[in-house]
Amino acid sequence: MSAFHPDLALLARFLPRFAVGRRLVKLARRLTPEPSPPRSSPGVSASLRTIPGGGKVRVFVPEGATRPTPAMLWIHGGGFIIGSPAQDDELATTFARELGMTVVAPTYRLAPEHPFPAAMDDLYAALAWLHASADALQVRPDRIVVAGASAGGGLAAGLTLLARDRQQVPVAFQMLVYPMLDDRTVGRTIDGKHHRLWTADSNRFGWTSYLGREPGGAEVPVYAAPARAEALAGSPPTWIGVGTLDLFHDEDVEYARRLTAAGVPVELEVVPGVFHAFDRIGRANVSKQFLAGQIAALRRALA
Repeated sequence: MSAFHPDLALLARFLPRFAVGRRLVKLARRLTPEPSPPRSSPGVSASLRTIPGGGKVRVFVPEGATRPTPAMLWIHGGGFIIGSPAQDDELATTFARELGMTVVAPTYRLAPEHPFPAAMDDLYAALAWLHASADALQVRPDRIVVAGASAGGGLAAGLTLLARDRQQVPVAFQMLVYPMLDDRTVGRTIDGKHHRLWTADSNRFGWTSYLGREPGGAEVPVYAAPARAEALAGSPPTWIGVGTLDLFHDEDVEYARRLTAAGVPVELEVVPGVFHAFDRIGRANVSKQFLAGQIAALRRALA
């Protein structure tokens, strides 16, 4: 019997188990064109904006709103080393349309050229801009969600901790989609037979690039690797989703457990038989259900 979810078993057989390294990153960037401005779609107006400091954000606004809406800062994934917010335009549009919320997807500097704290500085600037621009954007400054997937989920968790500690921007909810939280995972022996799309070797390269040094050592900042944070109390209500065949499964479940122990309301969704970023490939029913779970959690949190 296959370990993979029935919706993904055939696909998993043909997905290569490659490692992301310096050469592949250079190739991926070379083959990725400069993102064009986002396109508006029925019910959602999209635009590209420049914020103070020169950062770029893609903004998705639900049409027809008669009062200030909740807002989401959505952070793209890519192992800290590749990707752009444009890759998630469809997802951002879906959140805006389904939930009647404004979604802001910022660009951030990538490693290894720009190790920590470059990305965190960029993201905090975007979060601060979103909060300060609440009136102009017609959003509620007290209903801001920080969310992201994979490395974007790890960045979202780190940004939420930073916002908690600086006490300048209130975060109402965090949504962490199979987040990359713990650099110490690179030193653990994990059976990777069923890992797909993100493997242990890729994880080591991603963390080494982001930290600018070998991961797993001492004195790694908690805003870089949120799983290292000793104090999680005061974090906002949280949703975490991950698959049982994801490299990040154990660290994500442990983070959820520790948040709960700290008195933080947590909803943990563990999907049997799915690998990392499974929901970004094809239109399997299990992927649709995973997205539906995120939308439902956001709807409950923002009600």
